[in-house]
Amino acid sequence: MVRINTKEALEMLKESSLYELGKKADDFRKKLHPEGIVTFVIDRNINYTNICINKCKFCAFWRPSNHSEAYVISKEELAKKIQETLEKGGTQILLQGGVNPDLGIDFYLDMLKFIKENFKIHVHGFSPPEISFLSKREGLTIREVLTKLREAGLDSIPGGGAEILSDRVRELQSPNKVKSEEWLEVMRQAHLIGMKTSATMMFGSIDKEEDIIEHLSSIRKLQDETGGFTAFIPWTFQPGNTELKIEHPEIMPAGSVKYLRVLALSRIYLDNFRNIQVSWVTQGIKIAQIGLRFGANDFGSTMLEENVVRAAGVSYRVSLEEIIEAIKQTGFKPAQRDNNYNILRFF
Repeated sequence: MVRINTKEALEMLKESSLYELGKKADDFRKKLHPEGIVTFVIDRNINYTNICINKCKFCAFWRPSNHSEAYVISKEELAKKIQETLEKGGTQILLQGGVNPDLGIDFYLDMLKFIKENFKIHVHGFSPPEISFLSKREGLTIREVLTKLREAGLDSIPGGGAEILSDRVRELQSPNKVKSEEWLEVMRQAHLIGMKTSATMMFGSIDKEEDIIEHLSSIRKLQDETGGFTAFIPWTFQPGNTELKIEHPEIMPAGSVKYLRVLALSRIYLDNFRNIQVSWVTQGIKIAQIGLRFGANDFGSTMLEENVVRAAGVSYRVSLEEIIEAIKQTGFKPAQRDNNYNILRFF
């Protein structure tokens, strides 16, 4: 398939029919994954703190440090959550939190060492905003922070904190957060020291089609440079309980048609990404099933725990058995994978 440019991508996103986009994306998926396997990972999202100085307007999860609901996880609670994950066949944890000004790098190193000394589990953790903040707080380079975290037990980095990599949008909905180039630089440095990462995109707030293409172009360019992204996961903004919804009451949750259009375009445009993931967390399992015919080849995570989207009032829950059955119903072969997309077992 010939690589499309940004102008062509924008035209496709704005003007192509849903059927046309879906057909092209499905054809691309078949070329990359002709065996008809759809993968998923068994893991748990653990948010180690909800205290955050970024105060993003689209986030309903964060709390100021003096709030009655503010917390920093204890080692006892952390151990309990990891043990439960392992007992359910989990192979990794997604470890993320707010940007808590009271937590220095020693907290992170100690937490990682505690996990690795007590559990055999993959740690997929700390998004670029957390790492960038630690760099500034400790007077270390991004690479120095990443190296220390990796030596303590960090295995890979999730794509959180990207939202839309358009500074026009970021200035309006998350002015205190890292800008686009800072997010990309953390990922670049991670890739350069051999750490794999994922890439995400949250769309459907105050962004436009041009912002979506800008985001996709930025990560495609970095993937050309480093090849360090394992997967791309687009998901939709959930306006419930957010400041952004108060400021922009006209914002409605992006519907399934827009989600599928963006998902399909992502598969077509990101020709250097091997894996595209559906988001049943924001769309529900039925739309996730349809997404498997709109370019996606991965069902994401069983997500034994999820707090950030739930704080915005959306709470889809899906069991391992339901994921397996959903994949089979769509005509694919379900398989459990690890973070690097190595298949562990078929169902």
